Amino acid sequence: MELRLFIVYINPQIRDVRSLNFSCNRRREQDATMDCCICGPMANYFKPPRNSICSSCYEGAKGMMAFINELDGDQDAGFPKNSHALQPNISKGLLNAFEWVKKMKEREEELNEKSRFLDCLVLALRDGTHTDIMVKPGTGAPLAAHRALLAMKSEIFRTMLGSDECKAPAEDTISFPELSHDELKCLLEFLYTGSFPKGSTDKHLYSMLVAADKYNIPFLRKVCEHQILDLLDPSNALNILEVADVCSNRTLKDHAMNSIVRNVEDVVFSKRYDEFALNNAHLCVEITRALLMEMKDKKDHEMSS
Repeated sequence: MELRLFIVYINPQIRDVRSLNFSCNRRREQDATMDCCICGPMANYFKPPRNSICSSCYEGAKGMMAFINELDGDQDAGFPKNSHALQPNISKGLLNAFEWVKKMKEREEELNEKSRFLDCLVLALRDGTHTDIMVKPGTGAPLAAHRALLAMKSEIFRTMLGSDECKAPAEDTISFPELSHDELKCLLEFLYTGSFPKGSTDKHLYSMLVAADKYNIPFLRKVCEHQILDLLDPSNALNILEVADVCSNRTLKDHAMNSIVRNVEDVVFSKRYDEFALNNAHLCVEITRALLMEMKDKKDHEMSS
């Protein structure tokens, strides 16, 4: 009733509650017939060319476009030149938000430019430009690389390259017997660019994580950890648990163990589990203990509730 009295006060054409009810019902009918593509219940469906918006969304969009156009009119200052009409409806926080977005865009462009500038490093690797050492995988042909760059990426590499065995002519090699040719190529490109090459398969993540742990490359370890966590599901939880145990990666191990416990039937009765149990008896013991603790916690929770 208070809302209706307020509407009557601001709209003198509405003389009584009966006319107010008629006006409200008519408005609801108009809104029902108009399927607004922004705020309507079917807004997530795009239906060209019949898209329409309600008056509220139209006015809001028009105001935002006017504000953005005025921002574009003064690129140096970052604020509207003539925003007197917009001031009552635009807060200082919104102006700060646009300024922040502008700075973030400039920073992104700067980083992209820097990335393009550093792409010449990987081109030197691929083309073999001024390479001075051969890197030999466990299987496959060796790859040419640069001593200085390898030494800067890992203390282990620096020690290997600084030993008497490596103070030799440029045709000498260092070996990575645990890596295949494709895995070693993936590792080298990551060392040169900070990212994995396009087309590298997910299975390389496990070997890259092991290499990051063995040769003490923290950034590689971090990237592998994040990507493996994104791929974690019941079908690969045992594999991730196994490689996490090898690398002593507590984060991956805890997430993999939780996934196994939550999906214990699918995991334990899979064919992969038989092979896993033969090679990782200690991890099976840990799975059993984690499962019993989960069951105990559920029982205690049910009793307390």
